Amino acid sequence: MEPGSTVSAVRSSRVLCGTEIRPALIVIKEGKIHKILPDSSGSTGDTAAGCEVLDVGDHLVMPGIVDCHVHVNEPGRTTWEGFWTATRAAAAGGVTTIVDMPLNSIPPTTTLDNFHEKMAVASGKCFVDTAFWGGVIPGNQLELLPMIRAGVAGFKCFLIHSGVEEFPHVTDEDLHIAMKQLQGTGSVLLFHAERDVPLPSEEEERDVPLPSEEEERDVPLPSEEEERDVPLPSEEEERDVPLPTEEADPKEYSTFLKSRPDVMELEAIRTVTELCLKYQVHCHIVHLSSAQPLALIQAAKQAGAPLTVETTHHYLSLSAEHIPAGATQFKCCPPIRGVANQEQLWSALKSGQIDMVVSDHSPCTPDLKRLDSGDFTQAWGGISSLQFGLSLFWTSANKKGFTLPDVVRLLCQRTAQLCRLDNQKGSLVPGHDADLVIWDPEKEFEVKDASIHHKNKLTPYLGLTLLGEVSVTIVRGRVVYKQGSFSPTPLGKHLLLPQGTTQVSLCDGEKTEGTQASR
Repeated sequence: MEPGSTVSAVRSSRVLCGTEIRPALIVIKEGKIHKILPDSSGSTGDTAAGCEVLDVGDHLVMPGIVDCHVHVNEPGRTTWEGFWTATRAAAAGGVTTIVDMPLNSIPPTTTLDNFHEKMAVASGKCFVDTAFWGGVIPGNQLELLPMIRAGVAGFKCFLIHSGVEEFPHVTDEDLHIAMKQLQGTGSVLLFHAERDVPLPSEEEERDVPLPSEEEERDVPLPSEEEERDVPLPSEEEERDVPLPTEEADPKEYSTFLKSRPDVMELEAIRTVTELCLKYQVHCHIVHLSSAQPLALIQAAKQAGAPLTVETTHHYLSLSAEHIPAGATQFKCCPPIRGVANQEQLWSALKSGQIDMVVSDHSPCTPDLKRLDSGDFTQAWGGISSLQFGLSLFWTSANKKGFTLPDVVRLLCQRTAQLCRLDNQKGSLVPGHDADLVIWDPEKEFEVKDASIHHKNKLTPYLGLTLLGEVSVTIVRGRVVYKQGSFSPTPLGKHLLLPQGTTQVSLCDGEKTEGTQASR
């Protein structure tokens, strides 16, 4: 069955239905899962009405990945990425739905007109289904309700400089205005949760009051004898004095890491939890890298905050201790932290404190990574991983006691719930879209330049051996990817979310006002 073909039924000895893996035949009608039958190998006439069945043997069949954190960057920065290349990379990785971030496109998705412009340029270029986040920036509060009515999945804001001038970060006043606009809409506000805070040395300096003129006059000058009694430091003591920040080596990853300490996330998340409790608007923390705010997040949830949190494949797979000097392909914001911190993230994922895992695919052109100088302080912060998320996660999760149903929960169901697509995406149940990934969880493969389908090949995963290779990706009953080949034309559609129906809330499991996705 070639890419582009319509599939009437899929048979496998391993179909992941709920929490159970069993032989099954998935019957597909008009792009939807019609029914899932116990496998009766050999006979198809009574189930698929004589149509061809795609028999995948013992390859695992599960719901397609829903990656709700992808920077496509079109229009405006198509040298970085674009819908054509991003969605092909997604399909090659078993991702059947992406949700595009409001930046770093030019213009950003911060007005209704800009949203329409983005949808127009994306039309006819998407190999997988695509939804869209809007953005909250200072002064655009009157655009939020029109964008909700037009079908954005929700909104994202920054509490720190975003890295691009056209998407400024918000103040506390801006946040109060936006939250009032979003109350009662069923929408969600996503937070890049870092805040500028004084570094310890600067804070200590500011906390020391300057002496008054009177106090200065009262301080006796040391005598010549006292000055002579102060010993000069030895050479060894001089070597033990840390260099000031401006003299730290910008090629060393530790220099960059120290510039984005955990406290920046902690203080930002403190603000988010307070807003979330006050306004009872669903708030979502994107790309959590630090384990320090976990207690704060858990306390807010227990206090009734409709709060969710994601982490990313790079925070779970990469660690600060193993980043070479000058290897700026590892730079992202918030930064990759140490091994001990990473283990805490895995524990939080297992306990349910972290709700989901996404790629935060954020590519750029190689020159912006400053590979020539290896300067972490000047390089663009972002990691390309859209194509490899499933395999990256399984490579590590498989060793930490996670199961294949956990993969579906964290990469498919929870992410679909966040963007209010769980009434048709993220689960293998009758009535849902026939979005399937067919893969071999036991097969290893090496990440090679020639096999990377996103536009710019630079990624920290190049050369790594990963576990779990995608064989076939099906979107609404059509084969979009099969063993290195793609459908001749893009088969994805736009997913718009007008208000009106109900869905399951990710925060509390109760029915809430939600949406029905459409084109």
